[in-house]
Amino acid sequence: EGQLVESGGGLVQAGGSLRLSCAASGFTFDDYAIGWFRQAPGKEPEGVSCVSSSSGRTYSADSVKGRSTISSDNANNMVYLQMNNLKPEDTAVYYCAADSDDIFLTPELPYDYWGQGTQVTVSS
Repeated sequence: EGQLVESGGGLVQAGGSLRLSCAASGFTFDDYAIGWFRQAPGKEPEGVSCVSSSSGRTYSADSVKGRSTISSDNANNMVYLQMNNLKPEDTAVYYCAADSDDIFLTPELPYDYWGQGTQVTVSS
């Protein structure tokens, strides 16, 4: 059974940086597309950043464009989300997801695997 485990969240001041990690296991990592999503309290989930397996392109939400970078270490089955210049509105639980077909910035799609999430809190 596939599993995703996020880590790296925490409390950071506005303007600071965090690198979130997502460790994948139980499936062939190279065959899956991976993305990052988040859900803030009282808000709908939103896509943050993903790498499309069909196009190879990286997509980022407008809200984080220029401040986030998604990367992967296929040798170690890891995906990272580097977030810079964090803002209080970035406060949310961040999740990674994987799908054998493709990943889009659309959290309501039934992706194959989801992690349990890691909390990011940005203080003003």
